[in-house]
Amino acid sequence: MSANELRPVVQGLTFTEAPRWHQGRLWFSDFYSHRVLAVDPAGKVETIVTVPAQPSGLGWRPDGTMLIVSMLDRKLMRLEGGLLVEVADLSGFATGPCNDMVIDGSGRAFVGNFGFDRHRGEAERPATLMRVDPDGHVSAAATDLMFPNGSVITPDGARMIVAETMGQRLTSFALGADGLLTGRSVFADLAGHFPDGICLDAEGAIWVADARGPQLLRVREGGAIVQRIALPPGRHAFACMLGGEDRRDLYVCTASGSGPAAAQRRDAGIDVVRVEVPGAGRP
Repeated sequence: MSANELRPVVQGLTFTEAPRWHQGRLWFSDFYSHRVLAVDPAGKVETIVTVPAQPSGLGWRPDGTMLIVSMLDRKLMRLEGGLLVEVADLSGFATGPCNDMVIDGSGRAFVGNFGFDRHRGEAERPATLMRVDPDGHVSAAATDLMFPNGSVITPDGARMIVAETMGQRLTSFALGADGLLTGRSVFADLAGHFPDGICLDAEGAIWVADARGPQLLRVREGGAIVQRIALPPGRHAFACMLGGEDRRDLYVCTASGSGPAAAQRRDAGIDVVRVEVPGAGRP
């Protein structure tokens, strides 16, 4: 595989999202088959659980408990003995379908949502990033975000960066030991790009899946785009994750487009490309 050449890992899925490297495998959601899947480096796929209301964000608490965002009923679930158990009802804060999530070192889950139902033609409106504490209590972590989506936490646990897809920017917060987000600032203005899923590398740069552009972007704080990886014609990147034994395999969720029609197209998949700088932080 040459530099910047994507190689397919899994194909024939509906719409892949929320990739996570965990225990030697890539875990991810496949929206319209309602499954959470895991694939090993050899391409062997396992169905972990079926989520009737559509899975999105994935993550693990420090004790190993797996949490799963259930999009359409706006709930956070945990996987327990192979079954889904409700952790929290997010509908009091989520004004659109729930999407991505990151979990901090204390087990607090930060969950985004669309803010509006784009597939039903609702007008865009700001959304609230939610925080779910280990006891299930839900609160507003940050407000007035334009489609809060992929999120990362730095290795020291002191900073969170959130992709605002419709805001066309990456937004940074200080993350306190008490779970409060303060000091909001722009990490990168990405005007003309629509950041979806993101992941952090060991140099503090962020890989961005540009959902409406056929490319991946490596972005430094301040907005400098220092690397681009083009996708084949007709393909788009919707999320990414650095994994593999040395965390230098950049896994990418790809498809020809998003939305419910993807259920019939079944052209989504996972691709991978080698990069120079390994992954860091959470997820």
